Amino acid sequence: MPTDLELVLRLMLAAALSGALGVERELTEQPAGVRTLMLVGMGAALFAIVSAFGFSALSPAPSGAAAYDPTRIAAQIVVGIGFLGAGVIVKSGGSVRGLTTAASFWITAAIGTAAGFGMTFIAIAVTVITLVALVGGRPFRSLLRRHAQKKKDRAQRAQPEANGSRATADSDLSESRSN
Repeated sequence: MPTDLELVLRLMLAAALSGALGVERELTEQPAGVRTLMLVGMGAALFAIVSAFGFSALSPAPSGAAAYDPTRIAAQIVVGIGFLGAGVIVKSGGSVRGLTTAASFWITAAIGTAAGFGMTFIAIAVTVITLVALVGGRPFRSLLRRHAQKKKDRAQRAQPEANGSRATADSDLSESRSN
């Protein structure tokens, strides 16, 4: 079992990595910033620590077999975060808002869980990948939206021409019927 200092360092790592994601959310003026994501990450890390090490003293395993299943609490982290994430998703008319915030909760909990279980390299790597996705994804999304808007504008400009030629064809047809 890790020392208390090692466990506290895991919590601090979870807080720092979660806080980095929160800073990105704050800088882009999105909901769920530094404080929220730090709490999500540290909470997940603490649940991971408790599930991995907290119950071993209470129920010693007979003959080396595990008397508890640390994955059960980790699985419930996913359920709890899903509940929080669902609370931030809002559908208004034809648009849905809050999906990235909900996904930020989810990945932050996963990073916290990894840090809590002592998977330091994985926690750091996923944080870096997530920051790349959040920061790099924004310009890419803008590029895609501009492309889609141009395509839509072209289609709308072509539509009146098509309607105009249809109207001409309709008037030609009615003239030929009257003759």
